[in-house]
Amino acid sequence: MTVAARFPALLSRDFRNLWIGQILSAAGSQMQFAALNWQIYDITGDAAALGAIGLVRVVPIVLFSLVGGAVADTHDRRKMLLITQSSLALVALTLALMALTGRTSVAAIYLLTAVGAAAIAFDNPSRQALVPGLVPREHLPNAFALSSTGFQVATIAGPVLAGLTLKHFGAGYAYLINAASFLAVIGALLLMPPRPPQTEGGEARASGVSVEALREGMRFVFGTPILVATMALDFLATFFSAATALLPIFARDILKVGPEGYGWLGAFPAVGSLLTGVTLSLLPPLRRTGLVIVWAVVIYGLATVGFGLSKAFWISAVFLAITGASDTVSTILRQTIRQTVTPDHLRGRMVSVNMIFFMGGPQLGELEAGLVARWLGAAVSVVSGGAACLAATALVVARFPWLLRYRLEDAQRGDTGAD
Repeated sequence: MTVAARFPALLSRDFRNLWIGQILSAAGSQMQFAALNWQIYDITGDAAALGAIGLVRVVPIVLFSLVGGAVADTHDRRKMLLITQSSLALVALTLALMALTGRTSVAAIYLLTAVGAAAIAFDNPSRQALVPGLVPREHLPNAFALSSTGFQVATIAGPVLAGLTLKHFGAGYAYLINAASFLAVIGALLLMPPRPPQTEGGEARASGVSVEALREGMRFVFGTPILVATMALDFLATFFSAATALLPIFARDILKVGPEGYGWLGAFPAVGSLLTGVTLSLLPPLRRTGLVIVWAVVIYGLATVGFGLSKAFWISAVFLAITGASDTVSTILRQTIRQTVTPDHLRGRMVSVNMIFFMGGPQLGELEAGLVARWLGAAVSVVSGGAACLAATALVVARFPWLLRYRLEDAQRGDTGAD
């Protein structure tokens, strides 16, 4: 079987360039994420200070994501990404300069993190809404599988490189590498023609953001049962299972593996994700999507409990890899369903509403995990979170029992689910 047959989405030059650029940029961003968490815990020694990073991120996302989605539906998505990627590069460069000159403070890190999150609130809707316009509709599952696989490659490399950089050079150089990595995506976007959003009839959509446009997006998302069900499942599961925020504590105080081991711990979820993403990209699309999504979240919760109970590095690594693998299955299937049932002129707003849930869940979960870890310890925080994830999954299935019967064909013919 040829490469084109296995990975048909890569036949699109624009998708291929963007995909490669995003892998390089995501690796840098993962370096920064790992270095930032380590630096916060190194400065404060406080689990709650680690958890507060999630709160700092989620507030701008909630405030700006709806506007970001409306902008993605009414403006050139390529141009928006050029602006947001450049802004994120400047945030990384500022973090690097502060660290390298010894002027870092927790308050400054929180402020720059909030600025970066505001940029992401505009970046994510434009980026996710752009992809369906780069490949034919029938290649969307393959495009999302490749995107997930590429992201996991970056998520393996990023934390490992961050651990080595922290050990030998310090956090400032991790931030500096991330700043440079944004050039890869910016270059791919500059090679791409303008990508204005389209109306249902295929014409270019007029620019402008209005309250009615925001309401239109909200009505569509909350009036589409399959979107509501998958958002609820995503939010509740990730809110309770935010183990990665506490990795500096596990690396330093429980497993005692130092910054290099911390980097590897951060990479293991991506190892599982990568293997799963490659497998899914080679297989025909999974048909019983609803049932598979639910079981993936159950496995995610069980693996989180296992990680929290482990006291051995390699056992912890296996459970982290399982969390990454199960999360990837759920993510790819949810993205495919959402993009398939959503008209192009609403994709940005659909992503923005979903972003409040799929990013708000883990970010608020970091705060919850940090507070529980301060009161009861990191292990109790992770184990209780995994158990709560399982309970939340049961509640969602009880509320939306038809989710277990939902299939890919339902999304392809426009069936949005039913109570």
